[in-house]
Amino acid sequence: MVATLRIVLDQLAAPTDPDLALASRELALALIEAAPPACEVEGIIPTAPVARVDELLADVPGLAGLHKVALARRELSAALQLGVATGIGGGMIHSPTLFAPLVKHDRVHDNDQTVVTLWDFRAWEAPDELSRTAVGWQRAMLKRAVKHADALVVPTHSMARQLEELAPRLSDRVRVIAGAAPAGFAVPSDEIGRRRVLDVPEGFVLLSGGVAASDALSLGFSAIARSGLDVPVLVIDAPEGEEPAIAELASASGLPERSLHTRGALETADRAAVFGAAVALLAPATRWAFPWRVLEALAVGVPVIAAQSPVHAETIVDGGMLVEADAEALGSSLASALGSTAAADRLGVLAADRGRVFSWRGTADRVWQLHADL
Repeated sequence: MVATLRIVLDQLAAPTDPDLALASRELALALIEAAPPACEVEGIIPTAPVARVDELLADVPGLAGLHKVALARRELSAALQLGVATGIGGGMIHSPTLFAPLVKHDRVHDNDQTVVTLWDFRAWEAPDELSRTAVGWQRAMLKRAVKHADALVVPTHSMARQLEELAPRLSDRVRVIAGAAPAGFAVPSDEIGRRRVLDVPEGFVLLSGGVAASDALSLGFSAIARSGLDVPVLVIDAPEGEEPAIAELASASGLPERSLHTRGALETADRAAVFGAAVALLAPATRWAFPWRVLEALAVGVPVIAAQSPVHAETIVDGGMLVEADAEALGSSLASALGSTAAADRLGVLAADRGRVFSWRGTADRVWQLHADL
């Protein structure tokens, strides 16, 4: 008898967030690779054009099957929120997000189980940064998870403790399983050409985000300005249209206009090429969210200077510099980190050592074990 783990891949069929789409793909591939004997992995997706389905199957080879729900993503999202019939069916379901059929089921007699994942608490911590629809959906799905999820996965223990305040009735079902940088994430051999196409400088301090307060770009810009360093600054993952506002933040923080370069979301290989020219990653945000770019910096040995927060402390540990979330403190630490080649090299080695702790294969092994335990 074959046991089938059914993974929800809505982010691959109709992506709404590039990091969640990447995490979904990486987890699916790792689950296939790590499948125990007599186990297989099936995908679940909302209805999508044939061409997109073909792309998905090519991106995730090894799926035992692909269950296509008759509803498009928007309609399926609404149905899941209301708990009405979706056509997904039962079985052993794992979702890399909250997007799952959180309804009454019988785990004991029918062997049905549903596990969902929550990577950040922005809908509760900073709801004004999201649309009302997105906030309402996430909050409603967490309430459904409290009632019906067999387990809810978060990426850090600190987030698990924070979740107890949001949903105390979930506490005994919360599991901690971290994500990772993309498998094989490394600076590509054509890095210089890729950076030339992207029109980015060499030897910059790297930041990620937009003008949302929780991204803390203003704090990061102020820290760089106070560091006394004369280096370019590159911001990636900037939401489309926010470039002028980001430039205003930088100017108000004292950064010279000529030093700032802003780019949006980048493909994985382009992002790896960007890390190849970064002298440091500055991570000023202290929000409750898994720090994807920090994990990527660690993976390729880029020095990390991060604002002190429970998530950063648990993720980075001794792989970077953890500093008070203050412009003067961050700026001083950045200057110290880049003050000599020896200091930067040492931080790079520490980052690479810490980065080896995280892998999607390790994540997949823990997911399989979680479902076996259930």
